[in-house]
Amino acid sequence: MKHPDDLAPDLNEYADTPLARELVENSRRLENVGSQVVDKPLTTRIITVSNQKGGVGKTTTTVNLASALASKGQRVLVVDLDPQGNASTALGIDHHADIKSIYEVLIDDVPLEQVVQVSTESPGVTCVPATIHLAGAEIELVSLVAREQRLRTAIDNYLKTTVSPPDFVLIDCPPSLGLLTVNAFVAAKEVLIPIQCEYYALEGLSQLVGSIEMIKKHLNPSLELSTILLTMYDSRTKLASQVADEVKTHFPSQVLSTIIPRSVRVSEAPSYGKTVISYDRSSPGAIAYLEAAIEIANRGAARG
Repeated sequence: MKHPDDLAPDLNEYADTPLARELVENSRRLENVGSQVVDKPLTTRIITVSNQKGGVGKTTTTVNLASALASKGQRVLVVDLDPQGNASTALGIDHHADIKSIYEVLIDDVPLEQVVQVSTESPGVTCVPATIHLAGAEIELVSLVAREQRLRTAIDNYLKTTVSPPDFVLIDCPPSLGLLTVNAFVAAKEVLIPIQCEYYALEGLSQLVGSIEMIKKHLNPSLELSTILLTMYDSRTKLASQVADEVKTHFPSQVLSTIIPRSVRVSEAPSYGKTVISYDRSSPGAIAYLEAAIEIANRGAARG
């Protein structure tokens, strides 16, 4: 049997492997985000998270950025505008058909404070849930007065009357350009677009940017495309880096330097009714969302 001192060279040999280096790097990054202080914005930042293409990590991005920002001392309100209610689920929010939701706010003028719930999974995060009733809201909104501005009115009234206004309002949109998404654009000051690092990632992006410009021209002059976040990045593929480079070429000032990797933990978390921040904070996906949240907060600390 080898003496313990004789084992040291063997252990050192295994320490310099790709897995070991990754573990050391993740530990360093986690320590770095933990030590960073995030200043509160001067006034509430209202950010719509949108992409008409489905499956790009839109809802995942919304809830994980919310959880990450909250973990850095920010108060965050998530408005779930997607009839599927996935953001509500990931934040541990009850959203069965009998719960008052964003539907009642948009259609029946119920004040936002009556439907806001506290997330059980992410301290510091509150949520306006979506229920199945929201599926019919697109049609019902057509005949209502000021149909494009109903969400903005509700949020503005909430910010004026609530005792502790949130530092961030994140609005999760459905994967379409209907009246719900238009309401989100009109209510927001910023748009965040998650883009997957895969084939066809840029398809439809020009249409979305055109829609944002149209909203800005006719309904909301203060709206801006402030942030693009690259998601589902697989460093093993050449295509992922090509897509990332192309997006950065077209939108150099909007693209975050942080890139969200394709991650098993990020995919698993929603099935447990959690964000990846609360599910496995030390995973690469969670660390990346923490880094992205810090970058977003620091980029726009003076916005409002």
